[in-house]
Amino acid sequence: MDGVDDTQAGPSRTVRPPRRDRLATGVFAGGVVVAALLMFWGAWERRWIADDGLIVLRTVRNLLAGNGPVFNAGERVEANTSTLWTYIVYAGGWLTGVRLEYVVLGIALFLSTAAIVLAMLGTARLYRWRMRTATGTLLLLPAGVLVYIAVPPARDFATSGLESCLVVCWLALLWLLMLRWAVPDPEGGPLPGTAQILATAFVAGLGPLVRPELAIVAVLALAMLFFARGLDLRVRVAMVAVAGAVPVAYQIWRMGYYGLPYPNTAVAKDAGGAKWAQGFEYLGNLVSPYLLWLPLLFLVVLVAAVLVTTRDAASRLVPAEGRPRDVRGLLGWGQTLLRTPTAVVLLFLGSGLLLALYSLRVGGDFMHGRVLLPPLFCLLLPVAVVPVPLPDRAVLGNNRPTQLAGGLGVLWLATVVWAFFAANTTGMTEGAVVGRSGIVDERAFYVLNTGHAHPIRAEDYLDYPRMRAMVEAIANTPNGGLLLPTPAFDAWDVVPPPEPIPPGGAGHTVFFLNLGMTSMNTGLDVRVVDQMGLAYPLAAHTERLEDGRIGHDKILYPDWAVADSGMVDVHPWMPAYLDEEWVAKAKAALTCPETRELLDSSSAELTWPLFKRNLRKAFEYAGYRIDRVPEYEIQRCDLEMP
Repeated sequence: MDGVDDTQAGPSRTVRPPRRDRLATGVFAGGVVVAALLMFWGAWERRWIADDGLIVLRTVRNLLAGNGPVFNAGERVEANTSTLWTYIVYAGGWLTGVRLEYVVLGIALFLSTAAIVLAMLGTARLYRWRMRTATGTLLLLPAGVLVYIAVPPARDFATSGLESCLVVCWLALLWLLMLRWAVPDPEGGPLPGTAQILATAFVAGLGPLVRPELAIVAVLALAMLFFARGLDLRVRVAMVAVAGAVPVAYQIWRMGYYGLPYPNTAVAKDAGGAKWAQGFEYLGNLVSPYLLWLPLLFLVVLVAAVLVTTRDAASRLVPAEGRPRDVRGLLGWGQTLLRTPTAVVLLFLGSGLLLALYSLRVGGDFMHGRVLLPPLFCLLLPVAVVPVPLPDRAVLGNNRPTQLAGGLGVLWLATVVWAFFAANTTGMTEGAVVGRSGIVDERAFYVLNTGHAHPIRAEDYLDYPRMRAMVEAIANTPNGGLLLPTPAFDAWDVVPPPEPIPPGGAGHTVFFLNLGMTSMNTGLDVRVVDQMGLAYPLAAHTERLEDGRIGHDKILYPDWAVADSGMVDVHPWMPAYLDEEWVAKAKAALTCPETRELLDSSSAELTWPLFKRNLRKAFEYAGYRIDRVPEYEIQRCDLEMP
């Protein structure tokens, strides 16, 4: 982590190879194996697939059935936040033919474990270069990875069916590639050539497809690669082309196909909004129960001690002629500094802080710890392993090298002890109850409410309240209808379709919050929509409730669902708690020209003119909002009141 030009000598630079030490090699290899096994075992012990994870599988089912990347056939809605995760699961299902839940479980276990290994390999290269002139034996011990594994949400979301495993694996892979680009081989090998630089740019460019906010990390990494010294114009142009080809092509296709510049989930959750107070409550909800600041303090002190004791050796390696003497020299010096270990470390530390700030701004999440896992992983990457230099036997004794090794060893041991206790700590003392904060231990919640220790298959969720009754209600109404949940856990209200009933029935629509379990326990011919709008544009484009539960702060009245589905809108066929006048007003509100244009962008037949219009108006559609009270919506659109 030298903040200097010592990495820019290129392949011709001669460095003294470190002394090969079987102890050092064995300790590092053993640490990698132990950390990988801990991650795998921890994820397996807490294996499950969340309701939100099942949402992904509904889209994959439609892809496999030839309906396209949609949640409901005939409605172009991107209900999954991670594009790349959706297509990885699709590829796994298509290639293996294995049940999708098990495909997800296998991929998630592999990616979560690979993330730990890649992180350790990258950080090991960093310290081997930094300590290349040190005498004695350099032990590289697992540290930051143990902190990450010990935090219970990291193991909870390793196999949740969500993209968390892909996010940390992408971050770890980019970390390793960036360090291979910036840090010379300690044994004197050459710096990466053009092919590896382009490969690094390609991986970085995938960031927005892993999760939209990872564009922060991707842009910063690509800027470092592009502006660093030593590349000719052709390589820079090739880098831009390689990095942008997939994400730019997909973005154009997304805007034309879906009519939005980002996933519909971002619209449903108003990802650009600000809820700072809720965000800081979410931060405390993760940090406080585990005293997460304590191991971070241990590791900061440990690394600081290493940096201070090796500072003189590093500074002697800075060529005096490389220091800037004028503006042009200063610019060149800056370009040189971009390709240093320090720059890469600052890139990931800065990215972690920016990702954390973004998560705090939007209010965090309703799942304990989930959206703060990527920032935490970024901040831990530079200390994924930590160096403990052991002096040669000849100098062991009451001296500075021995005292340093002992002190570093104590700090590392303290981190391990913390990890042991944190791994067995219950962070959400409220259990599986949704408290006033709106945050819940998602895994514990579904384990309790399904009665399954490891709810993985879709049918495991049939034991969740209302689910088995939903399947029975669909089977008992062959003519179709709109299913609305009732306060009773064993019954649904079914609003019938108007007569005449078409051959084969008018089809079913289920209106319920939990999209994953409902959609994966019904056929693809059943339309599943939610009042929050993850898969329902009408609800997604309503105004956000400022005091609503985080992640659930859009609630569309069921009257709109009756009006939109075209079911019978009068009593006694319609439930008594629905108002005929409200339904009539909702029908009138749906004739608003701007609203019709918005809904047609995702439901009308996709023609070339519609694709071009969607492409042109995607950002306008993303910002369009509907008033959830039909009467106010009629007034907003200046329509005639029914």
